[in-house]
Amino acid sequence: MPLALFVELKKQIKQAVSALQKGGVIAYPTESIYGLGCDPDNLDAVQRILELKHRPIEKGLILVASSFLQLENYLQPVENDIQQRVFVSWPGPHTWLWPVKNTVSRFLCGQHITLAIRVSAHPVVRALCDAQGQAIISTSANLADLPPARNATEVRQYFNNELDYIIDAGIDETTQPTEIRDVLTNKVIRSA
Repeated sequence: MPLALFVELKKQIKQAVSALQKGGVIAYPTESIYGLGCDPDNLDAVQRILELKHRPIEKGLILVASSFLQLENYLQPVENDIQQRVFVSWPGPHTWLWPVKNTVSRFLCGQHITLAIRVSAHPVVRALCDAQGQAIISTSANLADLPPARNATEVRQYFNNELDYIIDAGIDETTQPTEIRDVLTNKVIRSA
């Protein structure tokens, strides 16, 4: 990456983290689409994402992180062999449905007893989570039943001025939406 692009991206990450820390909602590139994100512990911000997308609370959301340590506080322990199966798939485009602690808000897990989690390999996602020091919400940047945004321009078309910050960087155009598996059964819920 050229130095000028690196400096610009670093500046955008800093501004996005500032928005997150103030309870804001941001848009950012992920592996295959743009995502909407916020601090998962700020339930006002989480509710705002659901309202912006017209997404029912029952569906739940995904948490994305740069390391498993950023996700642990939300999750129940599982057997070591199960945990290792997950760890060999990360970082990468694999989302796992993991048993959630009973203290986790319904805003995050919806009607489910699991939480969708991913440790991303996308450099912007990783830099964002590292700078924030925690996992963030990751849900597709679109209105319910419309295709996900694949660039910052499409995000602006969907949400006009309703977001607090948009990171304008690229997605991997060749990547499909992430695979989703159940952590306990290893069953594929959605294939890539």
